[in-house]
Amino acid sequence: MGLSGKPLRGGCGEPAAAPHKKHGTRGAQPHKRTRGAAPQTHAGRSPTNARGAQPQEKGMSVEDETTAPRYPFSITVVIPAYNEGHGIAAVIGRVREALPEAEILVVDDASDDDTGAQATAAGARVERHPANRGNGAGVKTGIRRATGAVVLLMDADGQMDPRYIPAILGGIVAGYDMVVGARTRATQGDTLARRLGNGALDALGAYLVETEVRDLTSGFRAMRREVIMEFIHLLPNRYSYPTTSTLSLLKAGYGVGFVTIEGQRRGGGQSGQKLLKNGVRFGLIILRIISLFSPLRVYFPLAMGMFVLGMASWLLNMFVLEPTRGLYLPNSALLLFVGSIIIFLFGLLAEQIAALRFQRPDQ
Repeated sequence: MGLSGKPLRGGCGEPAAAPHKKHGTRGAQPHKRTRGAAPQTHAGRSPTNARGAQPQEKGMSVEDETTAPRYPFSITVVIPAYNEGHGIAAVIGRVREALPEAEILVVDDASDDDTGAQATAAGARVERHPANRGNGAGVKTGIRRATGAVVLLMDADGQMDPRYIPAILGGIVAGYDMVVGARTRATQGDTLARRLGNGALDALGAYLVETEVRDLTSGFRAMRREVIMEFIHLLPNRYSYPTTSTLSLLKAGYGVGFVTIEGQRRGGGQSGQKLLKNGVRFGLIILRIISLFSPLRVYFPLAMGMFVLGMASWLLNMFVLEPTRGLYLPNSALLLFVGSIIIFLFGLLAEQIAALRFQRPDQ
């Protein structure tokens, strides 16, 4: 949801703002969902809220919110942190104002400063890694240790404004399994190169999952814990866990919504992101995820490309290079034809193996 309070249109869904509930955060029963009941995200009806109504066209204005809304599920806010002692207390304080009854869990990734002590003093529960494992590893630890039915992920650098929390959690209330705080294009990075890289990554991800996605690198998101636990083993230990989690849920048929937000400037410290290094890593992880869930989306275009090149080589040899040899098949065309067949058959086999991932052990 942007500053105007209007939810993002298009993409995989338009979660509405959280309605006021009479239930407490901790005391309510977790929402139960089966895969077959996942809300539609691109076509058909939008998921319904707890009362059976469709999500509203406009979300509530966060500026007008005077009291913290209550939700029909328990919430754990997971904040992975590394050397964020200068600002972690302020982040926890702002989150506590937005969610006074939620559990706040800070995962200290073996910081060299007093991140853990500052977080504890601010009232958060702290889990500390004995050695630095990476931002994604901190997220996985937080999800595993969380007690809430819904996990809200935030960074510790102050770039995520807690005033958008009601809109993001409102999407979960409306029936989505994951809701992403999608930053506007102008606030997706400190430099033009970073913003262009994020845009290219979004375009590639949208092509691979065959639906619109927004801000694949945003770590500001809420999700049902029971759903993300199905894919937690796929999340990498470094910075690209947002990309992996979003694409995993989309390919598995779960409901993913996007809420437009304005990103904030980093509240001190230095970012660990490296555009070129992590950009290449993001691309490789996307291809890896698609290979796990929809291999033919990658292998079939490659096979067709090789077949077309083989056909072009054959026709060029037949009509231009050696017209006197008739239907003679040159070695280059033969290799391309054989390669295209092998890749296509390999894609079919991989597709059948990937389909086994959708079978639950209890079914």
